[in-house]
Amino acid sequence: MKAVVCTKYNSLKHLKILEVPKPFPKDDEVLIKVHATPVTTGDWRIQSLTIPLGFKFLIQMIYGFSKPRSSILGTQLAGTIEATGENVKKFKIGDEVIAESALGLGGHAEYKCMVETGSIALKPKSLSFEEAAVLSFGGVTALDFLKYKTTLRPGERILVYGASGAVGIAAVQLAAYFGAKVTGVCSSPNFEFVKVYGAENVIDYQTEDFTKNGEKYDVILDAVGTLSMANFKGSLTSHGRLLLVSPGLDEQLAAPFLNLLNSQKIVTGVANASPQLMQELCELVRAGKFKAVIDRQFAFEEIASAYEYVGQRHQKGNVVVKL
Repeated sequence: MKAVVCTKYNSLKHLKILEVPKPFPKDDEVLIKVHATPVTTGDWRIQSLTIPLGFKFLIQMIYGFSKPRSSILGTQLAGTIEATGENVKKFKIGDEVIAESALGLGGHAEYKCMVETGSIALKPKSLSFEEAAVLSFGGVTALDFLKYKTTLRPGERILVYGASGAVGIAAVQLAAYFGAKVTGVCSSPNFEFVKVYGAENVIDYQTEDFTKNGEKYDVILDAVGTLSMANFKGSLTSHGRLLLVSPGLDEQLAAPFLNLLNSQKIVTGVANASPQLMQELCELVRAGKFKAVIDRQFAFEEIASAYEYVGQRHQKGNVVVKL
């Protein structure tokens, strides 16, 4: 089968499509024929080693030092189950699914084996494989932070920093669905885009510093990892919450202690891409309450260009590769 193999970090010329052995499912695994796979900012961070402050060594411990230990990149995919292990009960051959492999990587390939109890959910029939493939990264992250890591309540004011990206636009949609009053921060060309998905107000980060305009929010979600704990306090209500999707190690370690001392809270951590969360997001799609947002599609042979585009950090929504 063909797969995207990374032979060296931070070098697109070492991102190659090669022939590798096709996997065979174990007794508790399904074999998924992949039809589409997104290139997320998470994938780009691994490939480029652009890691939040303090986490680089830890990431290399997990994934490998000079190159990824699991050389086939990709953490999300959508496809059709082609074969099942003899103990598999949850899925059957022919099921159309979305899946997240997370630490296992391997999504940028024609086939991927996954344990049936892993992060797999049936694809909403209304979605193409390309739309389904982009659901889990931004959507699951936003849902986990807004509903489970904190509880966003109707009528609360939320500011989403980085509102036009994959996580940001998902957060805008879900916050509006939960009944919050949404302000998005993005560049001015993306104002209408962000408003279409639920933002009542928008701020151009290039011309206005939201921390100095006197407005206060119940929740601030930083979707891009650029806010610091030092500059948010004046923009939060007395019991407001700062949600850091991509915190540095210093923020991750300091948050529990700061939370003990302040009524304002800092919420960090890794998004929980559980099967239950994925299924919940799919139900929102089926009910017409959440949409998959795609900026650009690339052919499999163009995947290096997809990584280059994501690395520019200006995409509107998600970037997906079609196999």
